[in-house]
Amino acid sequence: METNKEEQLEWGPTVWSHLTALRDRSPLIQCITNFVSMDLVANTLLSAGASPAMIHSIQEFSDFTPHIDALYVNVGTLSPDWLPSMKAAALLANEHRKPWVLDPVAAGSSQFRLNACLELLLLKPTVIRGNASEIIALSQAGIDMGPTKGVDSCHESMDAVEAAKFLAEASGSIVAVSGAVDIICSIKSITHGDRLVFVHNGVPMLQKITATGCAVTALIAAFVAAADPLHAFDATVSALSVFAIAGEMGMELAKGPASLRMHLIDSLYGLDQPALLSHINITG
Repeated sequence: METNKEEQLEWGPTVWSHLTALRDRSPLIQCITNFVSMDLVANTLLSAGASPAMIHSIQEFSDFTPHIDALYVNVGTLSPDWLPSMKAAALLANEHRKPWVLDPVAAGSSQFRLNACLELLLLKPTVIRGNASEIIALSQAGIDMGPTKGVDSCHESMDAVEAAKFLAEASGSIVAVSGAVDIICSIKSITHGDRLVFVHNGVPMLQKITATGCAVTALIAAFVAAADPLHAFDATVSALSVFAIAGEMGMELAKGPASLRMHLIDSLYGLDQPALLSHINITG
């Protein structure tokens, strides 16, 4: 899609201001995430300027969670023992008015996983970020959606626009759909209003690196933590944009998925304002 110059002039300073705020404030992000993603999630947060804490044990929450800046919950390697911890952390985050972000990994792949995600949705996450199949699964819970493909998406992101709108309205959360085009929407929100924005950055090879979706969801938590609550929507857009731009810059140096992973982290760490402004591609 052709870049709209006026929209880039509007979004460029906004995205840069959110990245600068994150780097200045170094928010503490509690991550309850899956075993596969922990390394990339932690390194993504560190390279962006945030401080990750992999705190899963419910016995630690009363001492630790009240002091975080945001909570990130990812159901990737879900088990019956993990769900109570996730719910307890979300309840504490809500009690202490900390934002929290949900990644409903493979939400439609089993009834147990879908039910767990629906229970977490009742605890009002600030942001829900998933691929198209995951967002469709949550929006059509209980309806036959056809086959899923584990943690991968069987749908293009643009297939999930209406599902994202429905889920945003039903949950009151900001909903982000990752894909070739990232979609971010909020519906009838007191703080964000009705908004629909598209991020057109990114490279297909990111799909060949496990846990990049998990990492960008954690990054959303960090951006939202560093922002004013009234600006959580713009912070979500900014996180997706920054991660995708880092992917584009990393791809310029990469030879394959392994080196892209390395250069992605380096590019996120070194991203400056001129590079960001020259790559940014946001519409809506």
